[in-house]
Amino acid sequence: MKHLCIIFDLDGTLVDSERLCNQAFIDLLPFINESIDGLILRYRGRKLALILADIEMRYGVKLPIDFEVIYRQKVNELFEFYLQPVTGVPEMLKNLDYPVCVASSAPIAKISKALNVTNLSHYFGDSLFSSYEVGSWKPDPGLFLYAANKMGFPPEYCVVIEDSDVGIQAAHSAGIYALKYSTEEKAETQNNVFSHMKYLEKRLDNIYAMKCDRS
Repeated sequence: MKHLCIIFDLDGTLVDSERLCNQAFIDLLPFINESIDGLILRYRGRKLALILADIEMRYGVKLPIDFEVIYRQKVNELFEFYLQPVTGVPEMLKNLDYPVCVASSAPIAKISKALNVTNLSHYFGDSLFSSYEVGSWKPDPGLFLYAANKMGFPPEYCVVIEDSDVGIQAAHSAGIYALKYSTEEKAETQNNVFSHMKYLEKRLDNIYAMKCDRS
């Protein structure tokens, strides 16, 4: 196994959960008059508490005190029936010759649920790290630094795989090289962006080769 630790984000990177997480808002809060795509664009990678505060501010409402619990239960139900891995992820993980972990803003229970439902959990074992463990949310670098330390790697021998701008910012602040997964048109023409998981292994091999040349 090659000496380069790959730190994966969860939502929108390993599992196709962004639409489901935002569908839960629409299902539970009928006054929201935005599209799912609009909500994804606004809230991708953000801390749930900040999302709920933003909804209250923009719509002039006060959410029930137990809304977070209700929301997480709704997401859990949607995951159970509809959650799928991001296209190409199972094949990519099967062939990847690097140590891997997950570092997500989600609670550990949600991370575990998502990986179990999509049959990806055996690739990561107990190497699951949550912002709720460390009290650090992206774009703060704390979560990625914690994950790197727990995996036994210095930041310069890690690569973060993310789909959100706040996640990319967090990786850069941690001194960790980052690749962004994006299905937007012309994604492959941008530096450090890839559009399909089948391209990731080659990208990582190139990064690993460059680090070996420098050492």
